[in-house]
Amino acid sequence: MTVNDQQLAQIAKAYLPHGAELVTIGKPMEHAAVIAADITGDRIPEIAGVYRWNDELYLFVLQYRNVGYEVMANIMGQGYAVTLLGAVPVMAPGKNQIIVGWQVGSIWSKLSIYDWTSEGLKDIAPPEMSYSYIDVLDIPGGSGPDGQAEIVLWIHDTGEAYRVEVVRWSQGRFVTAPDVYPHYFPVVVRYYERLTQKHPDYSFYWYYLADAQYRAGMPEAALASVRMALRFPEPYPMRETLLELESRIKQMLAGRWEPRQPVGLFPASVKTTSGTKWGYIDRSGKLIIQPKYEDAQDFQDNGLAIVGMHGNYGLIDRSERYVVAPIYQSISPFSEHRAIVIDHQGFKMIDEQGNVLTRRAYPYISVLKEGRAVYYVTDQGSGNGAASRYGYLDAEGREVIPAQFEEANDFADGKAVVKIKDNHYALIDPHGRRLADYPFAYVGPLGDGLLAFQQDSNGKYGYINEQENIVISPTYTSAFPFHQGRAIVNTAEDYRWKYGVIDSQGKWIIQPEYNDIRDLNEERFALGRAVDPEQPYIGSIYAIADWEGKRLSEFMYRDVSDYQHGLASVYDGKQTYFIDRTGHPAPGYPRVDGSGSLTLEPGGLIKALVDQRLSYLDRSGHVIWRQNTVIPLNPPYQVREEKYKPNPDYLVYYPQLEGMRDQAAQQTLNTKLKDMSQVKYIPPNQQLDYSYTGDFDVIFYKHQLLELELTGYNYPFGAAHGMPSKVFAAINLDNGRIYELKDLFKPGSDYVKELSRIVGKQIQEDPQYSYVFPDSYKGIAPNQPFYVTEDALHLVFAPYEIAPYAAGFPTFTIPFTQIMNIINTEGEFWRAFHS
Repeated sequence: MTVNDQQLAQIAKAYLPHGAELVTIGKPMEHAAVIAADITGDRIPEIAGVYRWNDELYLFVLQYRNVGYEVMANIMGQGYAVTLLGAVPVMAPGKNQIIVGWQVGSIWSKLSIYDWTSEGLKDIAPPEMSYSYIDVLDIPGGSGPDGQAEIVLWIHDTGEAYRVEVVRWSQGRFVTAPDVYPHYFPVVVRYYERLTQKHPDYSFYWYYLADAQYRAGMPEAALASVRMALRFPEPYPMRETLLELESRIKQMLAGRWEPRQPVGLFPASVKTTSGTKWGYIDRSGKLIIQPKYEDAQDFQDNGLAIVGMHGNYGLIDRSERYVVAPIYQSISPFSEHRAIVIDHQGFKMIDEQGNVLTRRAYPYISVLKEGRAVYYVTDQGSGNGAASRYGYLDAEGREVIPAQFEEANDFADGKAVVKIKDNHYALIDPHGRRLADYPFAYVGPLGDGLLAFQQDSNGKYGYINEQENIVISPTYTSAFPFHQGRAIVNTAEDYRWKYGVIDSQGKWIIQPEYNDIRDLNEERFALGRAVDPEQPYIGSIYAIADWEGKRLSEFMYRDVSDYQHGLASVYDGKQTYFIDRTGHPAPGYPRVDGSGSLTLEPGGLIKALVDQRLSYLDRSGHVIWRQNTVIPLNPPYQVREEKYKPNPDYLVYYPQLEGMRDQAAQQTLNTKLKDMSQVKYIPPNQQLDYSYTGDFDVIFYKHQLLELELTGYNYPFGAAHGMPSKVFAAINLDNGRIYELKDLFKPGSDYVKELSRIVGKQIQEDPQYSYVFPDSYKGIAPNQPFYVTEDALHLVFAPYEIAPYAAGFPTFTIPFTQIMNIINTEGEFWRAFHS
């Protein structure tokens, strides 16, 4: 039971009749049948629970009024136990209904769905709505989640078989919801796959597997499964039912889509009152898919795009249909029709239909290359990487080369380099057969038939061929793989790097005198000279050279992208633009003020990601679309984005509020916001030894309360990573006041002690905070960084403050229902978003 559950139970017990007791729900873990949720639509959570009194069950609801709770509903239930108690928007987005599962049999529960009306609670569930198991969730449809929950009923048939129905509320009744079948029924498919493997001679499992595959949009597999069911002489269900399902599967196969054409949609971001959201525009700049995603990436060649929603990632097609629901922590771009996904279990491989192909989760899987993907496992499941062993999966997720290597590289030209043990590397084929063995301290990836190597761990690098013959003597301090007869090497003995380029005989093509050299593809190099030779880690200024080492341009580019189709994007310290293979500006393409990159998109559109802002241009430089710089609030208020870039390495976007009646208060507020955003004097022409970027988002807005999150990232050049920062501003739009944490609470209340206690208990009892450094938490500060949302207070800690850098900003959520006794509900802060 969580801290919140314990306090809710204590509050609820105070309002029960004498002799009554709260019911306990046994699954998924034992907990009291009590919840807190807004069911009246007033934005203030009520408390609902189920108690037993005189051998009868009762549902009760408590409503908070001024100084305490009052009983607003008390309804007799049915059955002898409760299997479910929750609150979700079943009838429409934005308003919750109470859902109760009254247990009436060993595997049967009667479902009640109570809606709050002017006459009190009303059960809208039909009398026959029962289940053995149930899921209640907002399942993504063709346009993604819509804010309204669907109900999935698993209804027992025979053995371990269940009929699965997915319904939603529509026009005053519950109807089936086939548009969400592709997103839910893969779960059902996996369930029946396990049963058919366990009981291959039971026809009804094959029937239910075929039905689930059909509704999941897997007609080929469904046809095979229904024919397995039909081979039984006396199948269950009856033969006519199976033949009817077979007919529907064949119809689905006959109407399958043709291969997708190029999508022609491009990701576009919009600043809104709930943060930056992403959608997709067409080539004319028209929003085709409205901005609703937290992240959106390019559509890939297979017609799918990776999008983020609710902190997770999924895949959509051009029609916004979720091919993969947003259930993964990350999804890689597809390679050879396969993508790698990560969930709470680990890494997995999926196909373009979203099917998980791997039989288990792994600590790591690389993308597929030449039909093989590197994976690793750890001995005894230690997970610490100390005993990792690498192997290879095939395109079906099978372990075709067992995990046995200490290191493994991707396949190239049908071969891969692996490490067997210390001082023993090998070259293998796709079946794991050894083609050659190398008794060296290090052997690098294959390139043009040559491999970089070290004879001992402290020695220099050279190159061998596949037969272990030394082709280029070890004379370099670092050596990269060969590409088209060229390799980049370093000869420096200290931090002042000396990069050059050699050919396959070890002859210098470019002398080793550069701070950096990059292979740009299409037989072009970027040669980098240190901005400051005494501090080479600050960066380089680049010139373009051809494959023979001839310099084609001056040293004038602060950044250069790889060449594609004869063009590379460059930044010269003032503008971003394309250059051609001569190393000079490409005629007929636009220039954009600021630092970043240009990308030529299909159809001729130019994507410009410059100064951390996205826009799209045509060849003439006309802006087709750009991110908005004004966030409209309720009139007359709006937030305007301003840009401050006094130096190439210092960039801040900061908010300025407009529309306040009191112009003096508005000016004071805006000056404060500039200061909080780190808008300060920076020398314009001085080379900084760090870079800084700042940005902001509206994270909550209601009535007169506007909350801004001001983010920053300070990166000292040469450091392993920079330091991010977050500052929050809770602003009253009427008077411009920025609230402090203490303003939320009653005068004289020891809010620091109470909040410190709650956070400490969460750290102790909630596994999600297991990363917190032992004994590092000493309580919150009186001015602890915070923000509020509709129903909760959120307390934020900085990186390293109580947890590792990788943990980011540890954030603790405290529902208002848990601290209502100390909140000043008559205070200005609370009333700013509860008026």
